[in-house]
Amino acid sequence: MDFVGWESWAVPLLRHLWQSTVFGGGVWLLTLALRRNAARLRYRLWMAASLKFLLPFSLFIAVGAQLPWPGHLDGAKPAVATVLQGVAQPLLQMWPADAGTNFAVPGAGAQAAHASTNLLPFVLLGVWLIGTLVLLGRWTASWLRLRAAVQRGEPITLADGTSARLMAESVEPGVFGIRRPVLVLPRGIVDRLSTEQLDAIVAHELCHMRRRDNLTAALHMAVEATFWFHPVVWWLQTRLVEERERACDEAVLETTRQPFAYAEGILNVCKFYVEAPLSCVSGVTGSELKHRIARILSGQGVRKLDLRRKTLLALACVLAIGIPVTAGLVRAAQGQTPAAGQAQTAAPAPAEPDAPAGTWQGTAHTPAGRDSRFVLKIAKDDKGALSATMYGIDQNGPPMPGSSVSFTAGTLRFMNFFPGFSFTGKMSADGNSISGTATQNGTFPLVLERATAETEWATPAPPPRMEPMAADAHPGVEVATVKPTAPGTRAFMITVRGGNLAVENQSLNDLIQFAWEVQGKQIAEGPAWMGTERWSIEARPDRPGMPSNVQIREMVQKLLTERFALKLHEEKREMAAYALTVGKDGSKLTKSADASGLAGFSMGPLGVMHAGSATMGDLAHILQNGILDRPVLDETGLSGKWDFTLKWTPDETQFAGMPVRVPAAPADDANAAPPLFTAIQEELGLKLEAQKADVPVLVIDHVDHPSPN
Repeated sequence: MDFVGWESWAVPLLRHLWQSTVFGGGVWLLTLALRRNAARLRYRLWMAASLKFLLPFSLFIAVGAQLPWPGHLDGAKPAVATVLQGVAQPLLQMWPADAGTNFAVPGAGAQAAHASTNLLPFVLLGVWLIGTLVLLGRWTASWLRLRAAVQRGEPITLADGTSARLMAESVEPGVFGIRRPVLVLPRGIVDRLSTEQLDAIVAHELCHMRRRDNLTAALHMAVEATFWFHPVVWWLQTRLVEERERACDEAVLETTRQPFAYAEGILNVCKFYVEAPLSCVSGVTGSELKHRIARILSGQGVRKLDLRRKTLLALACVLAIGIPVTAGLVRAAQGQTPAAGQAQTAAPAPAEPDAPAGTWQGTAHTPAGRDSRFVLKIAKDDKGALSATMYGIDQNGPPMPGSSVSFTAGTLRFMNFFPGFSFTGKMSADGNSISGTATQNGTFPLVLERATAETEWATPAPPPRMEPMAADAHPGVEVATVKPTAPGTRAFMITVRGGNLAVENQSLNDLIQFAWEVQGKQIAEGPAWMGTERWSIEARPDRPGMPSNVQIREMVQKLLTERFALKLHEEKREMAAYALTVGKDGSKLTKSADASGLAGFSMGPLGVMHAGSATMGDLAHILQNGILDRPVLDETGLSGKWDFTLKWTPDETQFAGMPVRVPAAPADDANAAPPLFTAIQEELGLKLEAQKADVPVLVIDHVDHPSPN
């Protein structure tokens, strides 16, 4: 019963706790120096102090021990090691040379007999385990109660378009959930807070949501559950909550000029509602109220970091990581010095594979259920930059030029933004094959073999580029075929093939939305069949050339007027809308290589949108038609055409107008994409903001079923 030599882990554990405590003290001094700067910066520092309890310095020492000794210092190794040892001496004294990463302690073997009869380790382990289980049990019970209350809540949409849930329980407004957080409000709060107060409180909670405060709070709760016996951990919890709320206060005050309404809203929440029982459920209370209200009403601004404080932060980061890494480097230098006369040789590093310029080809079984041949042609310019084009020669599709091509450490990555194809594969040791995975409407394995002039498959020649239609032309429809869509058809599109309009599985409402660039709620007083009956159309314009997007919409307008006897007029009405704007850090979009091409969007699977040659107006149009439930106004100010891919997890309010059902994301899927509003900001650098606006509404005066072909 020697508990595997309990001194071998007890002493290192005490060292780790002492080091983490010192680290927390250093963070406290740093936050004092930054007390007049942004609270979000201090919150990150306190979070680093919390995570330090999960990251012992021995890990950094081990990293340093694995670093190679600089070759140009071999001759001066003893002198340089002495200097480095002086830098790392405090940590080396805290960590014995033979401890390594196994936490071995000198003399443990001599004390084994005594440890074998000592029950103290088991008592300590039992006390620790009981404390951890009590905390986890209490937190789990509170979490389950809150989750049940949230699930019973009533889904609502606030005046600004924000989605929330109303709860019957008298719990303060907050954000519940870690992976997909949701705003929760107590029932009756609208009657107890004024509109200005409620708007400020909601803005505070949405700030928590954007900052992922529930996730970071859950991380600290893991620290608390592991080191509940250490008072510094609970002190850190107080500091984290204080700076978390202060950071959201600062964010709200930056966007509103009503500090009195905000302060009154907080006081009313404290008066009528109780605080959430978990720190990973972010609310509007949770820190020292008197000082907080005083800060809100004082109107004191947040100072920007000056050069002196930036330097202080940089120095602190270098010391926190550099000292333990240096300690490991010193230890490696002391233990790797070769004996006199002993030659020191190094194994040759493996050669980096050459960039795979040439033609590669292979056959794969695609998600469509058939075998398809793929050909990838890769070129390398004088500067070493790669370009590539993928051909699906059995799919009758156009060539797919690479929007992004790279080859690093033997791994080839190819991405085509539109129609959306990607391939990642590892080159074999002989350089004659690349094995990997392709993604296009599903994921499938693909092995590409290097082709020779004799074995290379013929790729289809690109179709001749059609000359564009005259810019001042206003095309009509020479001939058109309109018929109901066949039952069971899943594809839905509006596109141009060879200059002709092709429509599949679209309702009359869909076509009106496309032609007049409006959203479903902007169509009024039409019969119900306009949204339920779906049509397939082929139409040839009465002018030669490839029509532009504007000309395609003009064709559809004339087609609907002639074949459906559509008559309408436009009015202005105020309604809820979304404004599409550029985020504070700028857009993350990629300029389209083909600025003259038509905009193209593909969706597969739902929640993965690939766009090519798309304007911001095109993006706003695709968002408002079929994905979101209200108009989207393009206020980005971005001109030109862009290629991008957007991945998000749809919710039940999206794709309501499409002939598909949105599957719910598994609740335990840790790899699920973020919600749409978060994904647009993180992946595209854009923002969707709810607002009220006067928007055009198309009032239907007359419409009939289509005339015979």
